[in-house]
Amino acid sequence: MPSILFICTANQCRSPMAEVMLAAKVAALNQSDANAWIIGSAGTSAAEGIMATPFARRVMTARGLDLEPHRSRGVTASLLESADLILTMTRNHREALCIEFPQFDHRIHLLSELINQTFDIEDPVGGSEEDYRLCADEMEQIIEKGFGRIAAWAA
Repeated sequence: MPSILFICTANQCRSPMAEVMLAAKVAALNQSDANAWIIGSAGTSAAEGIMATPFARRVMTARGLDLEPHRSRGVTASLLESADLILTMTRNHREALCIEFPQFDHRIHLLSELINQTFDIEDPVGGSEEDYRLCADEMEQIIEKGFGRIAAWAA
């Protein structure tokens, strides 16, 4: 049963959007074991229990995805330990996690590495709804193109 954890800063937009997009991708495959995937998100500097940002919720709703139940949570050693694959939004997130939790560094990858590149997913916080939409589009393309690698790395 693959366990995937997305990491951003506050766990209010990028990582929860990636979480629901991957969950939708897995469900769309109509795999008999689709419900066995564990997909979550957390933030390196997250306050506990905050809803996803209004723009993140709207952008996901427009895609038929629901972020209403999401509540932010911070990264913990137990969350990282339970994840087969940890995907960070930025190089700084990856570096911070590898420094604080070196025992999990082999599981921690930059999201863009799924498509054999190395770039950060910019934080749309403080931007427009269009900025959120563009961020979601970028992550969705990476998840779509890199899905095979997600499955392989999480195995």
